[in-house]
Amino acid sequence: MDTIELNAGHIWMMVCAALVLLMTPGLAFFYGGMTRAKASLNMMMMSFVSIGLVGLVWVLWGYNMTGGDGFLQMVGNPLADLGLYSAVGTEDMIGIGFGATFAIITVALISGAVADRAKFSAWCVFVPVWVTLVYCPLAFMVWGGGLLSADGAIGTALGEAVDFAGGLVVHISAGTAALVLALLLGKRAGFGTDPGHRPHNIPFVMLGATLLWFGWFGFNGGAAGDATEAGLIWVNTLAAPAAAMIGWIITETLRIGRPTSLGTASGIVAGLVAITPACAFVDPVGAIVIGLVSGVLCALAVGLKYKLGFDDSLDVVGLHLVAGIVGTVMIGLFGLPMDDGRAGLLYGGDGMLLVAQVVAVVVAMVFAAVVTLIIGLVLKSTIGLRVSAEDEERGVDLSQHRESAYAFGGYGMGSSYADAESTADPQQDTGGVELDAAGQDRRVATLDNR
Repeated sequence: MDTIELNAGHIWMMVCAALVLLMTPGLAFFYGGMTRAKASLNMMMMSFVSIGLVGLVWVLWGYNMTGGDGFLQMVGNPLADLGLYSAVGTEDMIGIGFGATFAIITVALISGAVADRAKFSAWCVFVPVWVTLVYCPLAFMVWGGGLLSADGAIGTALGEAVDFAGGLVVHISAGTAALVLALLLGKRAGFGTDPGHRPHNIPFVMLGATLLWFGWFGFNGGAAGDATEAGLIWVNTLAAPAAAMIGWIITETLRIGRPTSLGTASGIVAGLVAITPACAFVDPVGAIVIGLVSGVLCALAVGLKYKLGFDDSLDVVGLHLVAGIVGTVMIGLFGLPMDDGRAGLLYGGDGMLLVAQVVAVVVAMVFAAVVTLIIGLVLKSTIGLRVSAEDEERGVDLSQHRESAYAFGGYGMGSSYADAESTADPQQDTGGVELDAAGQDRRVATLDNR
């Protein structure tokens, strides 16, 4: 095996890959704090298990599907290098690892739409199938020489779709998939009327947003070609979420008379999502405008689920889909002049960049929606997507994992669960939880059913 000397570019990408991997545990805190207490571990587990499942898929066949010789300009050959055997001993392994972290967090983002009611077993099947059939083909179409790239049929006709770090591939695909799953699962019991659905741990949400913002500098900056580009990306990744946070706070204050911590954290994420596709293609003023617009629109969009009647539990649609569309489309307005002569309308462009961006958004949404719907319908008709009404009321932490996140007055299981289960009556198995006379978990009442 030849020895390859590490250079600054290798080290940069390795550090960025570690930052992006940290984002998924950060997402676990962000989502975990937004759920009810009796569903927080399940929510966090969905992010963590995505790391394990996607990590295996990516190494075995997923990476192969994102490049190389394509099939109908849609997807690469999954059998081209099973297990990455041919890549061993090459510097390509660094880029392969970096790419894996994107696939991981993309599918983890979807989990926020199914909080409180999805079967964990169904999620564990959904993750590898969705990454294989949706994420990898979209990555090929946009970044791997496929349909939307410069060499693809649509890219050749309209111009290449511009997506530096994942507006199309990551956020729009995840947001679209989240909407489909939310519709397939249906509403949570008490959706829109039960105050117990409010977030149970806002400090967790703030911690998650902090970790996401920190990791996002690697998310956007890992593929920078030189120091000039890396510097622009860094500043834009600071400016856009800062502007989005302020935009969300202003909108929230005008609507309800006060800013909230949850809104502040959500505004940061909205700005991060919006700048993702545009981070290397706009100047800092453009980044500020993109961030401000995304903050305002997402603050308004998260309330649409109540008006339209779909239960996107943790606002994946309102944040990732809406902000992903904003950031992707607004490149057509604020994009700096590019090597192929295209530019945003406000920077001397003729409108073709805007057209290419809009078409790419439509293609990504339709593809993700159709394939996700098929996957969801197959799972729903076989193993089922949703837990029973009893398990939902009891809490998916208990019903899916036989654990609870908190121990109050000795009623939480924590690490003592194994002992509790071993002594439980097998005919009256309550997961080691003390029940009251009505057969209800005492801790549920203590936590105000959150």
